[in-house]
Amino acid sequence: MLRSVSGLAAAVSVLLGVAAAVDVFAMWADAALYNHIGTLLTSGTDQVVHDAHVLDVAGKAQIGAVLITGVVFIVWFHRVRVNAEYFSQAVCTMGRGWAIGAWFVPVGNLWLPYRVAKEVWDASAQSTPDGSWRHVSKAPVTAWWTLTIASSIVARVGSSLTRSATTVDGLRHSVALTGLGDLLNTVAAVLAIVFVRKLTRMQQAPHTALPEALT
Repeated sequence: MLRSVSGLAAAVSVLLGVAAAVDVFAMWADAALYNHIGTLLTSGTDQVVHDAHVLDVAGKAQIGAVLITGVVFIVWFHRVRVNAEYFSQAVCTMGRGWAIGAWFVPVGNLWLPYRVAKEVWDASAQSTPDGSWRHVSKAPVTAWWTLTIASSIVARVGSSLTRSATTVDGLRHSVALTGLGDLLNTVAAVLAIVFVRKLTRMQQAPHTALPEALT
């Protein structure tokens, strides 16, 4: 049976928007710390310590936003994966469980969720009344996943450099890299909203025309 995912999609979109806002706040904190480290001799250590504290608060807010958004996103992701079988079971080569499990496989989570997303996207595109094969560009899927992985890698490198920095210049470079990671994460969140909304619309397009669909 085809089940509506519009409510979940709306919730995921709102949470992604909140996560993006938190990332913007983190970018502001990154910029403040970066600038004050550069003027350490004139601004004093108190300002730098304050900026570092604000950035730490922003980081904890980011973790909370990711955890809450991630749970709701995975629920939505699993639901659209189940729905995908309604449109085309042949396209869905990975089992339903991978819509959840793929996110928790070490190293494999770099590409397995993307593979599931592509299959769900292709299957959901097959909603034409005449049953003919329909191709919809996977650019929203690819853009979202590319930025997600890129932001994660940059953030990890920036965090590692921060822990190992022994000079002022080294610390500034690490903060700059962390800020870049936050920027990429913000863009990734926006692209995730585009992906969620477009995929949801594809699955809900035939919804009102099918009497057997569950609302």
